Amino acid sequence: MGKKRISDYTEAEFLAFVEKLFNVKNTTEEEDIKNIIEFKRLCEHPSGSDLIYYPDDSREDSPEGVVKEVKEWRAKKR
Repeated sequence: MGKKRISDYTEAEFLAFVEKLFNVKNTTEEEDIKNIIEFKRLCEHPSGSDLIYYPDDSREDSPEGVVKEVKEWRAKKR
């Protein structure tokens, strides 16, 4: 993606990136793996890719739900 930190993204850009992780119809397995690794690196959330593949029952299972959870976790971390 070319961005070094999550703070280099606008919320809309990060949401678009997360949407790619949910919509893998037009990507290769290699691209999917690269994107998941980048997601884990950027968000630094302890649940990592589980935010996408094994979402908590208490939150919306969508790109918007993932972005919201990452934002809330990062705000608490400060």
